[in-house]
Parts: sequence; structure tokens; C-alpha cells
Amino acid sequence: MSCHRRVGLYLRPPDYEESATVTAEANTDRTRWLALYVLCGGMLMIVLDATIVNVALPSIQGDLGFSQSNLAWVVNAYLIAFGGLLLLAGRLGDLLGQRRIFLIGLAVFTAASLLCATAQSQGMLIGARFVQGAGGAVASAVILGMIVTMFPEPREQAKAIGVYSFVASAGASIGLLLGGVLTEAINWHWIFVINLPVGLATALLALRLVEGREGIGLKEGADVPGAVLITGGLMLGVYTLLEAGEQGWSSTQTLGLGAVSIALLAAFVLRQSRIATPLMPLRLFRSPNVAGANIVMALLVVGLFGMFFLGALYLQGILGYDPLEVGLAFLPSCIVMGTLSLGFAERLMMGIGPRAALVAGLAAAAAGLLLFARAPVDGTWVTDVLPVMLLLGTGAGLAFPALMTLAMSGATPSDAGLASGLVNTTVQVGGAIGLAVLATLATERTDSLVGDGQATASALNSGYHLAFLTGAALVAAAIVVALTVLRSQSPAMAAVEGEGERPEMEPVCSQAA
Repeated sequence: MSCHRRVGLYLRPPDYEESATVTAEANTDRTRWLALYVLCGGMLMIVLDATIVNVALPSIQGDLGFSQSNLAWVVNAYLIAFGGLLLLAGRLGDLLGQRRIFLIGLAVFTAASLLCATAQSQGMLIGARFVQGAGGAVASAVILGMIVTMFPEPREQAKAIGVYSFVASAGASIGLLLGGVLTEAINWHWIFVINLPVGLATALLALRLVEGREGIGLKEGADVPGAVLITGGLMLGVYTLLEAGEQGWSSTQTLGLGAVSIALLAAFVLRQSRIATPLMPLRLFRSPNVAGANIVMALLVVGLFGMFFLGALYLQGILGYDPLEVGLAFLPSCIVMGTLSLGFAERLMMGIGPRAALVAGLAAAAAGLLLFARAPVDGTWVTDVLPVMLLLGTGAGLAFPALMTLAMSGATPSDAGLASGLVNTTVQVGGAIGLAVLATLATERTDSLVGDGQATASALNSGYHLAFLTGAALVAAAIVVALTVLRSQSPAMAAVEGEGERPEMEPVCSQAA
């Protein structure tokens, strides 16, 4: 009896504890992946809203009586707030806790969506779009930082970043398609109404699944003047870029506001280098991967964002597609992007390293832009559009996960939100620059050819071709930066380090065996 009790007391508890440990780890692992999908669902909602409105603009104009110039502010109000607040929001996530900042941003975004959906005047819609952009910036700025923190092991992190990258990069194309469906099937109000249940569900699931970690505290970076400088500089910069196409690049407004924006940003950097607790520690930029990845990202999005905008104009203005057909035409790029980001990017990065995967993706994107630069006036989808979409989907599906991995590789846990906000700011500002510059080049080329007596359709197409060639050149420059600046860690070494982060797993497996 005594012996039996001894066996029960000394032999069973270790087996029980081992089983409990394995079960707890499995539950934690499942919760992390569910949390990833929740965060990416929130990101998709925010990314969709940046483009879903574009398809509905004619309907909004008709209902609320917008002039053509004022209509642009339905989009611009969102972009100015979004691009201006990303960096500050990312840092606030480090200081106050990333989940807390995410939920605040999500609440603001969802409430503003309700205001947009019920707007009955131009002023109300534009104001609500500004608030919506601010909420979107605050929520999205910290998502990548949370993902990197949740998945420290290299292989899992590569897979998680692949999911995030697909959502962040393919959301624009999905927005075009969804916007066309909702606008044609119901009305433009529903492009905002759809955010309400999605936002509420995301918030409830995030509270349940995403771990609420405390930030490092405001005392580590409570720099109010710095916050004003960086937010003001970025917002003014985005506004200047958005207006440059209409005002002219050499106009007094563009040059004056551009100079003020640069001065504010320079003052911010100078201040950060001199104070004890900076809002944005400049040590982050000493990492060649962080600095290099953001440069490559800027060059890539300048080319790709302009392509999506001008490509849609080519399909509508030259080939005569309606908004829904434009969304469907871009769908293959989303499918390829998703297949690579979700299924192969992780294995490829672990096999050949993120830098090699990035260069392969950039090469495919450049090839797609070059191919689009030969699309004729009487082109067809199968021969002149589909191959381009497949190449661009391949490029984005390989390049964006690798870039996100490299951009976050030099960040410490206390800087993860800042690094996340920085790469998102690069995407938004780079996209604004790309759209403004490439659209201006295309317009000037078209006007010149029309003045020489060329047919309007042919002149428009030539303008698009120049923009696509410029985008291809910028992506080629990104390849040079990737090869000369970025440092790609050996996949084998990364795997070894990743295994070292979870030493407790080995004894459990050995005992179970």
C-alpha cells in the first residue's frame, strides 16, 4: 500500500506535468496564430479603405454634389492623416503598449466609418475621412511590431510576416474589386458600413487572443515637441505631394510647402539626436538592414503604386473596362501574391535568405513593368494584361515578405512598434511620391503628344508607357541597393538561433520518446 502510494506520488506527477506542458504549449501556439489572423483581419479592413473609395467616387460625387477638385479630398483627407500619424503611432505602441494603441486606433477607425456611412454633406464626409485615416494609422502602425514580438523564432516569423505582407500588399487590389461590387449592387454608403461589424469583431477577438503587454513607459520617449514636428512635417509633406500634380512641381506652393515640410523633418531629426529620451531613437537607423530595407521599399512602392493607379486608367480609359472589370483584371495578381506570400515565401527565405528572395521578387516586378510599357491601344487582357499581373503578383509576393523581415530584423522588442511604424510610413509616403511623380510624367507626355497632333488614346497610352518605364528603372535601382546595402543572415544560422530560443522543447520530446 505504501509502495503503491510512493509510485503514485513520485512517478505519475512528472508524466502529468509533461502532458500539461505540451498541452499548454499547443494552446499557446494555436492562440498566437489565431491572434495573427485577427490582426491581419484588422489590417485588411484598413488597407481596403484606402482604395475601396476610389471606385465609388463617381457615385459619391453625384449624391453629395462634389466638384471635381473637391472630390479629391475624399481620398486626400484620409491619406494625409494616415501618412502623417504612422510613425508617431508606432512609437506610442512601444511606450504605452501595442495592443492598447491598436484597440484605440480600431475604435476611432470604426466610429469614423459610421460617420462616413451616414454623411449627408461634403464637409462631414471629408472630416470623417480624416478621422478615419487617423484611426487607421494608429491601429495599423503597431500590427507588424506585434507580429514580430509574437513570433520570435525565424521560421514561424517568416511565415507570419508572409501572411501580413499578403494582406498589406493585396488589400489594394481587393479593395478595387469589393468597391465595385458594393457600389454596383447596393450604394456607396455600404463601402463604409461593412467596416462596422468587422471592426467590432476584430476588437473583441483582439481583447481575447492578443496578449496585452505593457509598454516601456512615456518617460522613455515623452517628447511632445518632437511629436508635433514629425506629425506636422509628414502631414504637410503628403499634402504637398498630393497637390503637386495640380499646382505644378515648380509652383510657389509646392516649393514653399515642400521646403517647410523638409525643415520640420530636419528639425525633428536634430532634436532626436540631442535629447536624452527621444521619441524616435536614431540608433535604429544604424542597422544596414533597417535603413536599406526602407530605401528599397520606397523605390519599389513608387513604381508599383503608380502602376496600379495608371494601370487602372489604362484599362478604363483605353480598353473601356468598367470598375468591376478593372477589379477582376487585377485579381490574378492577388492570387499569385497570396500563393507565394502564404505558401512559399517562408520556405524560400529560410532556404536562400531574405535578400536573395527580395532580389528575385524585384526582378519579377521590374519585368512586369517593362512588359506593361509595351501594351498597345487595342490590347487584350489575355496577351497584354494577364502576363503583367502574374509577374507583378510574383514580384510583390516575394519582395514584400522579405522586405518586412529585413526592415524588422534590426529592431529590439522596445523598438518594434517604431520599426513597424517606420516601414508603414515608407510605404505611404513612397506611394504618394510615386503616384504624384508618375502621374505628372504621364500627363506631361500625353499633353506634349496631343499638342503635336497625335490621337488622344495613343497619346494617353504613350504617357502610361513612360510612367511604367520610370517605375521599372526605380525598381532596378532598388535591386542595386538590395545587393550593396542589405545583409542577409545565413538561413542555417537563423534556424540554429531559432531553436535556441525554445530549449524547453527538447527535454519534453526526449521524454515522450
